[in-house]
Amino acid sequence: MSDDVESLLASLSEGNQAAADRLLPVLYQELKLIANQHMRNERADHTLQATALVHEAFLKLVDQNRVQWQGKAHFCAVASNIMRRILVDHARTKNAAKRGKGAQRITLEEGLVAGDPQSNVDLVELDELLTELGNLNPRHAKIIEMRYFAGMTVEETAAALDVSVSTVKGDWRMAKAWLTSRLESDQDSTTG
Repeated sequence: MSDDVESLLASLSEGNQAAADRLLPVLYQELKLIANQHMRNERADHTLQATALVHEAFLKLVDQNRVQWQGKAHFCAVASNIMRRILVDHARTKNAAKRGKGAQRITLEEGLVAGDPQSNVDLVELDELLTELGNLNPRHAKIIEMRYFAGMTVEETAAALDVSVSTVKGDWRMAKAWLTSRLESDQDSTTG
């Protein structure tokens, strides 16, 4: 099965759009798991469902005409990033419609924000912080996206980024600390 994915991704990289039609059924369950991982951070009455998120992200993925897919982990990491972007765009649209009232908030898991597992973070704010982190250290931002949003293991993340497991572990700790610090300072400035 893995060889099928690799050959389909190679065909897709070469511009063979028929490969996309064969790729979705092969990767659907994995993409659905990633979408579910994203959706678990959303409010219960969210208007997007995981299935719609998979389909919208997949359409954007296969529309990429200059990507050289480096394997399933690379494809899934990009899929996770696109899903996050879709959700952020959805939140921005919804917040704009409310003129800033009731900004959508998500709960970060204990593994990401130490000490306050129920910490609420605005999805748009989190996206802005990840963009800022990406400007400072792109690999740290990618690791947060892959580990937190895509639910990838340390080993999968290392393979996708072509770095060692120990590099991912160290970067994960650093990125979490930076993000936690920024989130706490932002919360302090809004409550103090």
